[in-house]
Amino acid sequence: MTELFAFEADFVDNLRCIPMLVRYKLDTCGIKLRLSDWNQMNLSERANLVKLPCSTATEIQSYQEYLQNLILELTGTPATKLPVESLPPWMNTTTLPPSLEEKLQEIGVTITLQQWGMLTPLQRFVLIKLSRSGHENKNFPKAMAEFNLL
Repeated sequence: MTELFAFEADFVDNLRCIPMLVRYKLDTCGIKLRLSDWNQMNLSERANLVKLPCSTATEIQSYQEYLQNLILELTGTPATKLPVESLPPWMNTTTLPPSLEEKLQEIGVTITLQQWGMLTPLQRFVLIKLSRSGHENKNFPKAMAEFNLL
């Protein structure tokens, strides 16, 4: 899984910001990565975090260990661990998360459970993350359009 989105095009060439794919993997393996830590990584290290698989239990463990070692090496401080949900909201296709429903209502758009279920887990993750309050939401409409929901 090395999917980078068109709405991220302004920063994915040099990976100056953490792409949604890496954010997805971080939530999957339960590691907090600060932008300051990301900025200490060279382009090759950032690209590895994009390319390395993080789906199976073995891959998740390997990704977590790689990232923990990298953060420790760069910062001298162990990575902060985060709880991993057994059924995160982006894996639940039977209901729309409240933050997403609120954001959809705010922009005057609806999506059906069928449309929600047809999205990939990564696409659902993106919409949830971009719909949260306090998050810069300028990419939400772009993501909706990219996922053919507008």
